[in-house]
Amino acid sequence: MQNILFFGDSLTAGYGLRNAAIESFPALIGQKIEAAKLDYKIINAGLNGDASAGGLRRIDYWLSQPVSIFVLELGINDIIRGIAPSTTLKNLQAIADKVKAKYPQVKIALMGMQIPAFIHSPVATQFRDLFHSLANSNKMSLVPSFLDGVAGKLNLNLSDRLHPNAEGYKVIADNVWPVIQKFMI
Repeated sequence: MQNILFFGDSLTAGYGLRNAAIESFPALIGQKIEAAKLDYKIINAGLNGDASAGGLRRIDYWLSQPVSIFVLELGINDIIRGIAPSTTLKNLQAIADKVKAKYPQVKIALMGMQIPAFIHSPVATQFRDLFHSLANSNKMSLVPSFLDGVAGKLNLNLSDRLHPNAEGYKVIADNVWPVIQKFMI
């Protein structure tokens, strides 16, 4: 059995769900893997409130077991906290470097984040571009907008309007599954 490590913040952890063990996006990907009868184990290393620097501090712990597929979902809390996109990029690159150094054959999927299109600023552009840059320079598969089809839709989010609800995570899992599935073929 091979491991898929989902490494991220509350969006990976499944913040606010009644049962994250079955409703979070890693859990839903796990259900798709089971339905396809593939031999992979899901590891959800999501941590509510985490930012890229926190992820960098805790990645070594999660690399103590073999990882075949690494799903990286961090960065949105950085922009909320006013951390420069260049710092986020540096931290995410350091995480990727650690993962690749420990497991050179690992396949990496990067979950891109977007600032709403109505916010026009150089920081918004730099933030969006950092995910493309990171994916291109590391030959990672990129989901350009992790919350595509969910962000801004009241019926797919919790009352905080920031975190997906169980239905929202179904949309996310359907968007992310093709990227992860291609690693298994």
